[in-house]
Amino acid sequence: MTSCHVAEDPIKKVAIFGGTHGNELTGVFLVKHWLENSTEIQRTGLEVKPFITNPRAVKKCTRYIDCDLNRVFDPENLGKKESEDLPYEVRKAQEINHLFGPKDSEDSYDIIFDLHNTTSNMGCTLILEDSRNDFLIQMFHYIKTSLAPLACYVYLIEHPSLKYATTRSIAKYPVGIEVGPQPQGVLRADILDQMRKMIKHALDFIQNFNEGKEFPPCAIEVYKIMEKVDYPRNESGEIAAIIHPKLQDQDWKPLHPEDPVFLTLDGKTISLGGDQTVYPVFVNEAAYYEKKEAFAKTTKLTLNAKRIRSSLH
Repeated sequence: MTSCHVAEDPIKKVAIFGGTHGNELTGVFLVKHWLENSTEIQRTGLEVKPFITNPRAVKKCTRYIDCDLNRVFDPENLGKKESEDLPYEVRKAQEINHLFGPKDSEDSYDIIFDLHNTTSNMGCTLILEDSRNDFLIQMFHYIKTSLAPLACYVYLIEHPSLKYATTRSIAKYPVGIEVGPQPQGVLRADILDQMRKMIKHALDFIQNFNEGKEFPPCAIEVYKIMEKVDYPRNESGEIAAIIHPKLQDQDWKPLHPEDPVFLTLDGKTISLGGDQTVYPVFVNEAAYYEKKEAFAKTTKLTLNAKRIRSSLH
């Protein structure tokens, strides 16, 4: 292996998760369809398993039952002893880790695609957890190129304190797919079509890779998380200002220090502040009110991947 070439093992086991959040319906709908008829996700020599991760939350059409399933795949929760007072999602996490992991082991699934919706105006978004992963950078480049002229953004959540223990993190290559805007508990045909295409292109990439296609060096633009911004609050901890109309629906657009971000009920504008231009994501996301997150600031950078090909060829 040379410094400009990476040989990777062929991909054998892929899972597609829907319903990690039970009210994000595109993934739920697609996965239920593929459980009935998997023709469109089958690829030669590849095991592709669709799976509903949080069935009780799906049945109730709620984000979760006891706690957020997409935050509990850490060693502490995965290692907890079985007990009656264990939160439902922690028990599910252990079960999912048993079926598709164990996390950080040779036996874990090669790739997990975890399907999500956002109420924010983020369009097609791929979520990357590791900026040094040549294989995933190549895959994301392929998906972005295949979707063009439809925009597809890459959100890099690599951060010492803000990276979280995702459901998909038990795979060797975790892929978050986030498509919006779509209200919770609602299905939109355009959003479903976009997510379906993202999965199609991802599986095509894997098949091409497994068949020996060599992917030349590439570069992608990504948006790396910097910090999460809470709403202004009063002394009681209640929200004191709302997202400013000029920020609403402006995910991925440059946001300057002097630009307005919040508006109080008495008409006062609060600007971003600081000394640098950032790119906001998850602006006014419904699910993040409980997490005290009005939007996340990101910075734009370029990631490069080496040439890759399957080690079998």
